[in-house]
Amino acid sequence: MRIEAFFPYRLAVVAEAFSRQLVAVYGREYGLSREEWRLLFLLEDAGSLDSLQLAQRTSLDKVQVSRAASRLEEKALITRTVLGSDRRLRNYAITEAGRDLFRRAFDRVGARADEILEAMPARDRAALERGVAALDRAIARVTEPETGHGTAFPRPGPIED
Repeated sequence: MRIEAFFPYRLAVVAEAFSRQLVAVYGREYGLSREEWRLLFLLEDAGSLDSLQLAQRTSLDKVQVSRAASRLEEKALITRTVLGSDRRLRNYAITEAGRDLFRRAFDRVGARADEILEAMPARDRAALERGVAALDRAIARVTEPETGHGTAFPRPGPIED
């Protein structure tokens, strides 16, 4: 079998290419790394999260979260406080400056994502969304018995097959 025909490889390559298109916007125009973008995205949505919640909601490891949080804190885009007596547990909250920057960046990032997706026929976009949702559900079904939980992505509502 050729690697180019192996579905997991194709999926990873296409996802990375799509992601690079978005990184070009928030990285070049707003000076954010991929890890910083993810933290801001999560915090803008939630307002604040502790380190355990962040670990559950992102694919970043503890070191990546810590380093990105330090950079965001230096930029005054988030605050980070120690929770209780366990100095490893921290609470992260987005600042107004962080919220403003994120919203400006999100408009541009969303426009770039839409531009790419709109280059696909509507029928293919709908099939892609259904396929991604189906893959997410399949992963949850296969991994839930092993890990005790499904995928990390909350579902916005029922998705039709």
